[in-house]
Amino acid sequence: MTHPLVTQLRFARSEFVRCLEGVSDEDARHRIMPMNCISWMVGHLAAQEQYYFVFFPKGEVPHPQLNKSVGFGQPATTPPLADMWQVWNDITAATDSFLDSLTTENLQTHFEQEPKAIEDSLFGTASEEVLRKIMARNSIRSRENIGTKLLRTTYHYFFHTGEAHAVRQQLGHPDLPFFVRGDMPDTLWK
Repeated sequence: MTHPLVTQLRFARSEFVRCLEGVSDEDARHRIMPMNCISWMVGHLAAQEQYYFVFFPKGEVPHPQLNKSVGFGQPATTPPLADMWQVWNDITAATDSFLDSLTTENLQTHFEQEPKAIEDSLFGTASEEVLRKIMARNSIRSRENIGTKLLRTTYHYFFHTGEAHAVRQQLGHPDLPFFVRGDMPDTLWK
């Protein structure tokens, strides 16, 4: 059975997707300062899921360029929307088998990964000195447990759903959807 926190993450994803229905590439790449553009948000959320739920549990990095192009702290970009949706779809599909395996017990555990994998993953924008310190370790243990990472990702989706909604308002999009819609599944609370 799917853990209720995973169900909530999937609901947050669906609200994000619903918020962006019908957005054109031109509008998705339009940056209204100081916000990021919508296409960046799509890629940015994919980058977080790739890091948390593909790389750490599986050691895989299907889209290694993501963190450099849409990662936290990186210079702003305005990538093509279709490209970012493709990456987002690839990564969320890759995370689903891991997410479906989560139990209350393993939500309390921490990810570990080999230092070489971190160096090879291209996630880091770390200095040479920081990389040397990482490489000197036997393994890298995440600071937060899996459950906290799951919650952080869910909240991150809602943050960017609101930001994307604000961008759409500024662009003058009519008839924007209301959040959170009324058909939330009762299974969230069981």
